[in-house]
Amino acid sequence: MALVPRSREIAESCLDFLNIELVATYARQSNLRPELAGRRIEAIGFQVGQQLVERFTKDRARFTDHLDVIKFICKDFWAEVFKKQVDNLKTNHRGVFVLQDNKFRWLTRISADAPSFDALTPLPNPSPNLRSPTERMAGAGGAVAGSMKASAVAGQFLYLPCGLIKGALTNLGVPCTVSAEVTTLPGCSFTVRIKS
Repeated sequence: MALVPRSREIAESCLDFLNIELVATYARQSNLRPELAGRRIEAIGFQVGQQLVERFTKDRARFTDHLDVIKFICKDFWAEVFKKQVDNLKTNHRGVFVLQDNKFRWLTRISADAPSFDALTPLPNPSPNLRSPTERMAGAGGAVAGSMKASAVAGQFLYLPCGLIKGALTNLGVPCTVSAEVTTLPGCSFTVRIKS
């Protein structure tokens, strides 16, 4: 009797806890140089994204252009990693793509009413490619509503998925930058700019 190989899966809560601990650990460890925390988390996501896309595309034909690669990321890659397809894909046909997810799974458990947000210090922006919600709200005069504060904290948890997307695209021959923005929790959008 031959055994049928099963695909290995882990509980979604494990990924949530991993992302939470990555942000917390790197925020604590980078007291001397806090701008490195987001970069390090993104680098971890980059490596994982490269490895995942190798596994997901090993039995597929090569992609012919950038649009085919982006469609693969929005449909197949997103479905494997985040258990659903991207809700909306927009492009300006000049190498900029916006992937919108109205209910991003890794942000669904963040509450706008959580009192622990006062204790969290947002990670600084490691590069101009990732605009943190805190930076976008800097002109709000200090009057930050609960939902805006939750969006600011949620932005910290998008470093890992940005790295995943960037690693996957780079491994598929599409060098790019990826930035993220929290719209309304749990929604967010990822902007992919292809380097020419």
